[in-house]
Amino acid sequence: MARTLLVTDDSMIIRELVKDVARRDGWEIVGEAADGQQAIEKYNQLRPDGVTLDLVMPNFDGLHALRGIKALDALAKVLVVSAIDQTDVLREAVKLGAADFVVKPFDDSRLQKALDLLTDATSA
Repeated sequence: MARTLLVTDDSMIIRELVKDVARRDGWEIVGEAADGQQAIEKYNQLRPDGVTLDLVMPNFDGLHALRGIKALDALAKVLVVSAIDQTDVLREAVKLGAADFVVKPFDDSRLQKALDLLTDATSA
């Protein structure tokens, strides 16, 4: 059975890049979101095995989404994929339960390894 993934980023181009890498890694893309509130709503609706999440988005940011998703499901597997490289924000994301962090622009193999960690966490 394919692992399911919700891809969240305000950039359609980044969503497409993430989806391409994830599909090659065996993930089924079940949804996309362009801001944090959409991510929460889609997570609640779809209950995917994993979520990729940008931190800097309009309306509601990634930390808002991470809080909301974890409130719905404390065991949710969330991978932060963001260009932001600020220690305080990253520390907060990890504290809120992010499984890993990939800096954009990302190397495909780095993203694939991080997605594999989500798989390991999902089967644990």
